[in-house]
Amino acid sequence: MRKLSRLPLYLLYALPLLFLAGFYLYPLGHILATSFRPEGTWTLRGIEQTVRQPFFWKVLWFTTWQAAASTGLTLILGLPVAYPFARYRFPGKSLLRALTTIPFVMPTVVVATAFITLVGDNGLLNQWLQEWFHLDEPPIRLLQTVWIILLAHAFYNVSVIVRTVGGFWAHLNPHLEEAAAVLGASRWRLFREITLPLLAPSILAASLLVFLFCFTSFGVVLILGGLRYATLEVEIYRQAVSLFNLPVAAFLSLVQMAITFTIMAVYTRLQARASLPLEMRPQERTARPVTGTWQRLGLGLILVVTLLLLLAPLLALAWRSFTLGGEGFTLAYYRELAVNRRQSAFFVPPLTAVRNSLLFAMATVVLSLFLGIVSAYLLARPRSWVTALLDPIFLLPLGTSAVTLGFGYIISMGPLRTSLALVPIAHSLIASPFVVRTFLPALRGLDPRLREAAAVLGAPPWRGWWEVDVPILFRAVLVSATFAFTISLGEFGATLLVSRPDVPTMPVVIYRALGQPGLLNYGQALAMSTILMVVSAAGLLAIERFRFQDIGEF
Repeated sequence: MRKLSRLPLYLLYALPLLFLAGFYLYPLGHILATSFRPEGTWTLRGIEQTVRQPFFWKVLWFTTWQAAASTGLTLILGLPVAYPFARYRFPGKSLLRALTTIPFVMPTVVVATAFITLVGDNGLLNQWLQEWFHLDEPPIRLLQTVWIILLAHAFYNVSVIVRTVGGFWAHLNPHLEEAAAVLGASRWRLFREITLPLLAPSILAASLLVFLFCFTSFGVVLILGGLRYATLEVEIYRQAVSLFNLPVAAFLSLVQMAITFTIMAVYTRLQARASLPLEMRPQERTARPVTGTWQRLGLGLILVVTLLLLLAPLLALAWRSFTLGGEGFTLAYYRELAVNRRQSAFFVPPLTAVRNSLLFAMATVVLSLFLGIVSAYLLARPRSWVTALLDPIFLLPLGTSAVTLGFGYIISMGPLRTSLALVPIAHSLIASPFVVRTFLPALRGLDPRLREAAAVLGAPPWRGWWEVDVPILFRAVLVSATFAFTISLGEFGATLLVSRPDVPTMPVVIYRALGQPGLLNYGQALAMSTILMVVSAAGLLAIERFRFQDIGEF
């Protein structure tokens, strides 16, 4: 009888699993079948032919080494920035740390457009250098090279190092270093023999995360590098959409998933190791004030250079959107967003894409919040083999590339592949792990005695949930909703495959405009990118505003 009364609860818990089965495992199963059963019978012939092709090893090698090089460059730039945020206390620290995080939440098409605006052949930097030094040719030619891909990846991921390594660094017990200093150890020896070994697990975990992001990079590589520097992600898109070679695209998707899941498994183990007790101290006690002229100069120099490097491309993008054409300040390209001219690259007025993106984002918020919060309540139950098994399962979409997900929908959904619902469904799958990992720590931190007190006072379970859980967890819900909203607005890989041409989103319109000749198309791309950039930055600031005591894994 008791089991029957709990049946609605079990059905509610089953909904996220059914959603995963229908819109994640089912498309991936079709990718598997397309790769191993291209003609209805199981065979390895197609895979053997693909593996023997030089292009396969070339793409795999380039994807791997560019991700490794991008990770190394990100570490070189990120660790010196993480140090002052971890060890010093100074005015405006929270705001400055939020500013360093802005690039990470920028959509890939915005970052690519910003780099074109700043360091492209006709970018602001080249124009200034030609004017100052009276040069006939632009001195900086980074477009369609691997260098601009590495720079863009480092620009994107520096905040990952600052937040993850810096956060761990800030809680290390400073007494260890102080004891070694008393014994005569130099600063370099302190760092090499004490600080660095303690930081190693968090550095390795953050490096793997950055490597994963760079390994599955799509928008940045497609726009800045072109097909000459195709990664696995770009090659999957090219094989599926341009060449319609579905078996090869499916096999490449499987290879990418195998590698990313391996990286995720190693990352999880390293993260658990980084969580070992090390006599951690609250950040308020470990951070020391900035004293002395040299410390102030050094800290100021690091912060100014960091902000300049991280914000320069975005500021150049915004500036260029108002000054493109050389006729002074103008709003012409923003006004053109409401117009669909003949022979335009768009099927609809570009401003319609803003409406589409907002509608898809709102649907994503509703769906991902429902799925993520129900999943979090399921995972927050007493530890058992079920919760231990479900925890990594709910993280699976985080380790799957968006292009692979979109490709799976194309080959598995039949007539439904043109349905508008696929866009928010794909976005919700991508956003749900962020919702779970933001909401779950707040839910686990809830004091159970509050619910027990409400029950003792005679409140039924639903009233205890409404009057205890909801007010306390409301800020976590706001942060989760903002994450889902910004992720949906900037999502590009899956959307490019599943969105209908007559219902584009903002990133898709930017990509189309960049691929068309003419000043007007380029100006519209800049204007749309600026709008998307402002909305994404506002979302990040809202997350920082609503976040409660840095709770949450993102």
